[in-house]
Amino acid sequence: MSVTTVRLQADVEQHLEAIASRLHRSKGWVINQALAEYIEKQQLEQERWRQTLEAMESAAQGKVVDASEVHNWLKSWGTENEQDAPGSGK
Repeated sequence: MSVTTVRLQADVEQHLEAIASRLHRSKGWVINQALAEYIEKQQLEQERWRQTLEAMESAAQGKVVDASEVHNWLKSWGTENEQDAPGSGK
């Protein structure tokens, strides 16, 4: 495990100490947990952005599905006649 130094604003330090005390954990543990969650969130956001750009490119190429087909597909979920996801046909 590596060591990193960080300067905290006084109010952040107070909240950190309160959280660590309430959880009966060290400040380092709380910081580690918070950073791990932040990093995971950032990775998810990056993946969503990649997917958004990919979807925009597909739409620009005309690879789209009519809304009525999507609605019919969604309405079929959980029924005996559940449909396969509609495709763009391109």
